[in-house]
Amino acid sequence: MIKLFKFIAIAEGISYLVLFFNMLVVKPTNFDLYKNLLFPIGMAHGLLFIGYVMLAFIIRNNQNWNFKELFLVQLASLLPFATFYVEKKYVRNA
Repeated sequence: MIKLFKFIAIAEGISYLVLFFNMLVVKPTNFDLYKNLLFPIGMAHGLLFIGYVMLAFIIRNNQNWNFKELFLVQLASLLPFATFYVEKKYVRNA
């Protein structure tokens, strides 16, 4: 389960960055391509986000996270690059 969380954390972070890239780089240059990419990228990111949040709750006891650590892990899902930090710092035993 922890290896799955590590994978989801990295994939969620990458999908977040790809979503930003689509919004900030593709949209101003090619609006039609932006519209075509928005749904699949957004859907993938949304599913990975939900998986990240759910798996964080599932593995919190295994990782011995207190409320503050769980809160920081959950907060990381909202910040770019933060899931990479969580994967390195807070996920043990994998």
